[in-house]
Amino acid sequence: MRPARLRLLSLFITCGAALLLGQPAQAATAAATTGATARAKPATKTAAVRPAPKPATQRQRLKSQAKGLALATETVEAISEGQLDVASRVLTGASDCEFNQQISVQPLAGVPGYFTVSLKGKRYRMLPRETATGAVRLEDPGAGVVWLQIPTKSMLMNARIGQRMVDNCLHSAQRIAVNAVVDAGQGIGIVTPALPAAASDAASTAAATAASAVAAATAAADAVAAVAPAAAAAASDAAPAAVPMPAAASAPPTH
Repeated sequence: MRPARLRLLSLFITCGAALLLGQPAQAATAAATTGATARAKPATKTAAVRPAPKPATQRQRLKSQAKGLALATETVEAISEGQLDVASRVLTGASDCEFNQQISVQPLAGVPGYFTVSLKGKRYRMLPRETATGAVRLEDPGAGVVWLQIPTKSMLMNARIGQRMVDNCLHSAQRIAVNAVVDAGQGIGIVTPALPAAASDAASTAAATAASAVAAATAAADAVAAVAPAAAAAASDAAPAAVPMPAAASAPPTH
């Protein structure tokens, strides 16, 4: 009987040891699986945090298209021979304007026919436009700003809203021309000897011709400013078309 009991006891001890030895292995396996899962979770969470790019709004798309149109207008538009002729008559340098303001017109380096017009820190890139009256007209298509130059003065205006930004600008060459017209037509307060009749008539005719030219040029500039609001209402947001200025009235035919 004793040997049988000893065998049963030995078998019980062996089974118990096997059970005790099997639990750490299972615990290690479970711990390894849990650690791998824990390490994999942050990667999944990081990938889910990245937001998808938002589509551009209608306002952003329109703004981008407007920038592209302005850039294309600046870089593609070629200058014709007529525009180059207008550019050759542009008075460059500083001009003194009303209310102690000053405006500067300078050729754009490397781009023949283009000019930079500066006022109060703002710069406008302008190109010449041909006109029916012969007045000098520079235009910034993107900003809708126009620089008009006639013999007696120049002005900067916003053609889109028909508003003068600065007026009565005088370049040194314009100032000399104005003084010459005043001296020829009205004198400067100095008594001079009487001229012969022929010379007097010639001087009067020259003065009248100069005064008529000045009056016609001034009227043309004022007409442009007057019709600009109507032209702005009919124009689109694109570059404004050149506003034709009325030609001076011709003298009635003689019979």
